[in-house]
Amino acid sequence: MARASRTRFAVCIDNSGYPASLELHKIYRVLPDKEAEEDGDIRIVDESGEDYLFEADRFLPVHLSPKTVRVLNRSFARFVAVSNRGPG
Repeated sequence: MARASRTRFAVCIDNSGYPASLELHKIYRVLPDKEAEEDGDIRIVDESGEDYLFEADRFLPVHLSPKTVRVLNRSFARFVAVSNRGPG
């Protein structure tokens, strides 16, 4: 199975209580975390590249084409690399 097909994404449908951390209707990359899933949580990656746990019912899974997943992964990697460089 191709790596891109294993990448998961979810869209935020409830940011109540976390308006600074979660953007409503934004698509987030999801990291696998069986323990979190067993507790009803989901591990998402924000634009800084950091991952955080939130209640899974705040998100809906998004099924994307392999090409879209590749494009998002490349875009995300470039954004994180630039963000981590800090002020020039």
